[in-house]
Amino acid sequence: MKKLWILFSQAVTVLLALWFIVATLQPGWLRGVNNPGKVSFTQAMVEGLGASSPGGSFRLSAQKAAPAVVSINVQQKVKPKSRRADPWFRFFEEPEEDSPSGGMGSGVIVSPEGYVLTNHHVIEGAEAIEVTLNDGRSTMAKVIGTDPETDLALLKIDLPNLPVIVLGRMETLQVGDAVLAIGNPFGVGQTVTSGIVSALGRKQLGINTFENFIQTDAAINPGNSGGALVDVNGHLMGINTAIYSRSGGNLGIGFAVPVSTATQIMASLIKEGKVTRGWIGVEPRPLNAELAESFGIAKISGELPKGVLINGVLQNSPAAKAGLQPGDLVMQVAGHEVSDVPEMLSRVAALVPGEAATVSILRNGKSLALNVTPGIRPAKR
Repeated sequence: MKKLWILFSQAVTVLLALWFIVATLQPGWLRGVNNPGKVSFTQAMVEGLGASSPGGSFRLSAQKAAPAVVSINVQQKVKPKSRRADPWFRFFEEPEEDSPSGGMGSGVIVSPEGYVLTNHHVIEGAEAIEVTLNDGRSTMAKVIGTDPETDLALLKIDLPNLPVIVLGRMETLQVGDAVLAIGNPFGVGQTVTSGIVSALGRKQLGINTFENFIQTDAAINPGNSGGALVDVNGHLMGINTAIYSRSGGNLGIGFAVPVSTATQIMASLIKEGKVTRGWIGVEPRPLNAELAESFGIAKISGELPKGVLINGVLQNSPAAKAGLQPGDLVMQVAGHEVSDVPEMLSRVAALVPGEAATVSILRNGKSLALNVTPGIRPAKR
């Protein structure tokens, strides 16, 4: 009997030791035995919540920039002509044809004084403009000024303790950099999407008169117009303006006006309520082989010279008074080389009206320098 008791005690001891080992090293083996039907979970420990982001997350940049991005609701006197048939789609959430005249876009608070940058086409023809912050506050906005030729507009709101976005520096932005688009697509509420910088300096797209776009593949849709394009630090790099789309939906080809352009326009609108640009009164055209032959422009080392062809000169314009003629090839404006029409327009626009500037041309194979006193560029209608 004593031997049996010793044998039983040893068996129990071994079984208890085995149970302890399994419970310690492989507890999952015992769960179904202990409590059939019970589901157990292992939850991550909360360590430094909000202090850092998981790898690959843009949490901190979104948290930094999003409070300064607002929704804009407008009531319009006259509904602008729909752009939905245009593949260069300005992604403003327009009302349906049978709905009240109104629409929705986005904007960015850029100063504690309440200045809000958005797109001209968002507030075009507006009778009343309501701005709604991400914290739920709403107020009516005043239009400080607009610039249709860059599709920018500046509003002002009067609220205390406004969240303000940090303005970025364009020279730090490179193709391939990660960016976030923040806005209010389709009126669903503030939305953040991510992508990369697909290209810089996009122009000759026919969207605006003056173009120098940031291209991105971040998902942007109707209602995002006027919203923020920010870098991984949450700094504003551009104002989202248009997408290429035949249906109005996102195809991964979006465009934003660079912050460098936006700040220049904003400064002019605050100071004068409008943007004043130089104008000389010419019709420029890109040079090609056919036009070069027609105007007798010879090739240099087997290639066409770089410059912009003057196809026409308006009577009594600054260009006409300075002696510019059709067939002249403009090679420099105020010491800056010009190689295409958008670049020439930008250089001329940067001239100060009333102050003479040198325009270097090629005429009949000879280089000439003419002094042109620019006027004020007529406002776009």
